[in-house]
Amino acid sequence: MSAVPYDVVNTEEARALAADNPLSFLHVSRAEINLPPSTDPYADAVYDLAVEHFSKLKASSLQLETEPSVYFYRLRMGDHEQLGLAACFSLDEYERDVIKKHERTRRDKEDDRTRHMIALGAQTGPVFLTYRASADVSDVATRATRGEPLFDFTAADGVQHTMWQVTGTDGEALVSAFSRVPFLYIADGHHRAASAARARLDIRARGGGGHALGDGADFNTVMAVAFPHDQVQILAYNRVVKDLAGHSPEEFLHMVGERFSVAPGPASPEQRGDVSMYLDRRWHTLRPRVAPDPADAIASLDVSVLQDHLLGPILQIVAVRTDTRIDFVGGPRGTSAVEAHLNSGKSAVAFSLYPVGVDELMAVSDAGAIMPPKSTWFEPKLRDGLLIHVI
Repeated sequence: MSAVPYDVVNTEEARALAADNPLSFLHVSRAEINLPPSTDPYADAVYDLAVEHFSKLKASSLQLETEPSVYFYRLRMGDHEQLGLAACFSLDEYERDVIKKHERTRRDKEDDRTRHMIALGAQTGPVFLTYRASADVSDVATRATRGEPLFDFTAADGVQHTMWQVTGTDGEALVSAFSRVPFLYIADGHHRAASAARARLDIRARGGGGHALGDGADFNTVMAVAFPHDQVQILAYNRVVKDLAGHSPEEFLHMVGERFSVAPGPASPEQRGDVSMYLDRRWHTLRPRVAPDPADAIASLDVSVLQDHLLGPILQIVAVRTDTRIDFVGGPRGTSAVEAHLNSGKSAVAFSLYPVGVDELMAVSDAGAIMPPKSTWFEPKLRDGLLIHVI
């Protein structure tokens, strides 16, 4: 029944994934897949249909908890494993920046998820949080995950999802342990969190709860899974550029060489500070001739160095979010997808980056700054529909 996050697939991909599965949660999170392809994904009919499918799942497949619970949620992808606490976290703390952000949100995406939450009376996909690892939390996790899990399955992408319910004294111990964690950081899910805060304002304006599953539901919290920082995995977010801004390959390489040392190198950088460049079917390692100031949380990021010293001044790409000359290849697709893209003639040059570190992301958040666009790809992903929070 659970599904990939609503925002990692487009409508056609979601339609294909849910085609033979009437219980797929994509029928709720991306309800436009059940309407004609020409349908506006923000039409009233889409939200009405989401409510209809959600009601069917509540009647047939979902179980409402009868006692307060939190959960441990383990993700396994190959040799990588991470164990997080799934719970409801304070929206007051989100608004006071105890839960810190590193990304700007888009109003249209906020509008969509806010309307979706209000229509369903529920938050159906968790925010991905991280925090500086706590020995107290780890001690409870060791105890709480010894028993039989609530469920354990491997999704079609090979990621194993395992969840344990935690109640009673262990649940109380976790709440106490997290009260001593000074800050939480949004890793992925800024739009979900912002939409939960906006939904709360709407519910308050209309006099409180009384939504899909009854009065008294808690709309003052946001559903999330918090993972210790030393378990979180960030993969590279690479760039491909369609042309060389009018330069020949030789001219371009000369201009790059004025700003970076250029040497033959591997497809993926071997260390932070290096950038791999694919040009004329060959990989090069670039290293800036002037090292960035390590005290500047933004300027010292590899993605910022590439933008400030190459993409902007040489390739004339300034607005990364909107410039159609640049595209992005993130996560597990890796450098083979980058090579295939260029070898097909679709682009002229590509750049492979060393993955951003969780420590770098926290430093940016602590500084109250915003990460550059398309700089972090968190993997593995949480599933939508495994846990649902009534508001």
